Amino acid sequence: MVTALKTSINILLVFLFAACTSVPDERMTPYVDFPETRELTARTLSLDSALFRYPYRVRVQDDKAVVLDLHGTEYFFHAFHYPGFHYLSSFGKRGDAPEEMLSAENLRWNGNFLWTLDSNKSELTRLGFASSGDSLLRLEAVSLDEELLRALDFVQYDDSTFIIPDYSGDSRFCLVSRQGKLLHKIGTIPTTDEDALKNAHPALAQAWRSFIDYNPRNGAAVTQLGEVLEIYNLKDSTHIVRIGPNGEPEFQISQGYGIPTGIMGFSDIQVTDSAIYVVFQGRAFKDIMQKAQQGINLPDGGQNIYVFSLEGKPLRKYVLEHYIHGISVDEQKGIIIATDVNKDEPIIEYKLL
Repeated sequence: MVTALKTSINILLVFLFAACTSVPDERMTPYVDFPETRELTARTLSLDSALFRYPYRVRVQDDKAVVLDLHGTEYFFHAFHYPGFHYLSSFGKRGDAPEEMLSAENLRWNGNFLWTLDSNKSELTRLGFASSGDSLLRLEAVSLDEELLRALDFVQYDDSTFIIPDYSGDSRFCLVSRQGKLLHKIGTIPTTDEDALKNAHPALAQAWRSFIDYNPRNGAAVTQLGEVLEIYNLKDSTHIVRIGPNGEPEFQISQGYGIPTGIMGFSDIQVTDSAIYVVFQGRAFKDIMQKAQQGINLPDGGQNIYVFSLEGKPLRKYVLEHYIHGISVDEQKGIIIATDVNKDEPIIEYKLL
């Protein structure tokens, strides 16, 4: 399994999950709290265009920033000059034409190129900025293998391979070629629910849905539910599981689907050269439902950014006054750009230094 990868590169895959029980593994260590807590106050970044319905992700690379509008009516992506956030262009037109998108789940920089994922089309697309520097051109499209069940996130392992979470429940991740073909499946879901692991793979995979990130040294993933951190080193097969106070994802099975019953867990992740940054929500589904029945819409997103070492050690917790979803961390500048879907001016900046 590991030998099929480029073993000359030390890859660390980290998986963060939210949940309610523990995993009986000698390599598993619970965490209770963070040794340091800091409160951060945001600065709102004014934009020269009002474009968003649901600004879900923000990715910054050099002098460009791109925002994913999950529910965009005409375009899913909007490009800006960074750091001023002056509008450049919109791309990823919504529609069913060959070069249009039915959905948009995530975007990833790879050097000067940008990759996007359309789950409904099962397609990855590579784009690059035109010579003018203000618009993006479609350069390559990769149709994903039918064996991949509705890819909802991705990272690029190298120039020839993608890593995509396995939503069949048979494993944790799929390694996919540049041509979209399934190469290998790796890992297993670290649950204590042996019955679900044997008999309810799709429902279990839904409950353990994870967001992932990767850079040339380290990679990571976080579940939408629960509070579990997994670290996989694909070079030496090391697997470490860290479990927070809320345990692993809680769910019930209904007509073959996994229905969440625990908490909303993590909503975004970024792995830097020195740490893992994650947005944590922690709100119970029963509280969300009770408020909804009372006609109260709770703010969408999380008010905490957790920071772990690359070995999974809790380092610090940032407490925010905004509810955020997406983050882009620049450790050298000590800045986190975040998206707050609840605000009319949704792009905000936190200074860590």
